Parts: sequence; structure tokens; C-alpha cells
Amino acid sequence: MSASMTDTGTHLTLDLWHPNCWAIQATADRPGGIIAHAVYETPTYGTESSTVTGLYTAYAESDREVTQLIEAVGSSPLVGTIEEIQTQFDTRRQRVAPGAVAREVFVEYDPDDLIFPQLRKQGFVHSAPGKIEDGREYWDVRYTGTRSEIEAALDAVRDRSNADIKIARIGAVSGGPRDVHQLETLSPRQREVFELARERGYYNWPREVSTRELADELDISKTTVLEHLRKAEAKLLDP
Repeated sequence: MSASMTDTGTHLTLDLWHPNCWAIQATADRPGGIIAHAVYETPTYGTESSTVTGLYTAYAESDREVTQLIEAVGSSPLVGTIEEIQTQFDTRRQRVAPGAVAREVFVEYDPDDLIFPQLRKQGFVHSAPGKIEDGREYWDVRYTGTRSEIEAALDAVRDRSNADIKIARIGAVSGGPRDVHQLETLSPRQREVFELARERGYYNWPREVSTRELADELDISKTTVLEHLRKAEAKLLDP
């Protein structure tokens, strides 16, 4: 049984910075932020290198601020292509991101610029989407080893990625008052979809299940799965 399917272990919120991150650079001196939803492997066949494409939500308090943030991402030399999924304001997006305005983008970039593979190698597993604000990344993770091993594991990531990593929150997985309170904010259907996604490895890297597979298991549409997940993610990201 994988760590993401157990009720044991340690839950942490990591506050981190690492070099060569276009999202950190884009948010360092701009209002708003970026939510990292998923990373899809897209190998460039016939070459020695490959890229990945990630699904992200850019958010801020105004459409102008979101536009500036997306433009900053697109102009980064660390980004290959950027494709906006939603090009105009939609009030429904207010419920799935901290800002008043939110727009989704696919971003292509070099997987070597990601820090999460290094975290995963040391036993840290996604438990919610990442959030990038003010030039810092925030990740809710579960640690699969013992609590006494956490600092050594983080030191290994720091050394390998030249990263600054702080522990913002730490507690036991399941049973903690913060975890219980957050899960109780979800509707029954949101919780059902979120828990299934987490158990099937939707938040692992690389992803172990697709939204289409989740939709088939739940007997609902892929769009409905995504809507439930994004609403749940927004609630679980609230401090």
C-alpha cells in the first residue's frame, strides 16, 4: 500500500524557494499567485531532452493583475509554450482560487526545473496542489518515514536542489484538528471525489490515475470530477 493511501505518517506544509523556477520568479514582485494542479509528461521524441506540461491556475484581485502574471510566465526563458484555457473572466473561478479572478493555463517547461521529484525521492508525497505566492512555493505533503528523519530528508533536497526549505506546519496525518476541520468544509460529494483521487495517486508525481479514470469509477463526467476537485482543493488550501 502506498503512503498516500495510509492514515499514518506526518503531514507538513513546506515553505520553499529554489532556483530556475518560472512560477517563483513571476510571483516574486507581482500581486496574486499560481496554483499547481498537475504535471503531464510530454517527451520530445528523437531528442536527448524532454519537456513536461503542467496545469496551473493564475489568480489575483483583478483581471489586469492576472494578465500581467500570465504575461510574465510566458516571457520567462524557462518556459517553452504557454496556452491559456480560459481567456475571460468567469465568476465561477472565484470559488476555486484565493483571488477574485482566476484563469487556467498549460505551461511547458524543463522537468529538471521541478523540485518535487527531489522531494518525492526523499519520501514526501503530495496531499494537495501547490501554491506559489510572493516568490515562494507552499506544498502540503505527507512524509512516509519517521518524524525523526524529516530534517535529514529535507537537507538532502536542499543540497541537491540548492533550495531554501522551511517547515511552515507539521502534524500527524489524519486525526489532527486542522485536518479534520478542513475536511469538514467539503461537501459529501467533494470529499468523496477528493479522497478517491488521493487514494488512487492523483496527487502523486508522476500521476498514477487520470481524471478520465476517476470519472469512469465514479460514473460521472470528467468535467464534473475536475469541478469537484478544484472546489475541494481551494477549500483545503485555505490557511
